[in-house]
Amino acid sequence: MADREQLHELRQRAHNAGIEGNSKMTEEQLRQALRQVGKGVEPQMAKRQAKS
Repeated sequence: MADREQLHELRQRAHNAGIEGNSKMTEEQLRQALRQVGKGVEPQMAKRQAKS
């Protein structure tokens, strides 16, 4: 159950960071996209980079 809560938290953080449509992203993809946004990358660009 803790993994599910952690994933939910990551999805919420991604949503708050402007990464829309993140429901099919893996935990690692979410973490990578959030790191990119933290470095100043546009949210949707970070999403595309994380998914590729």
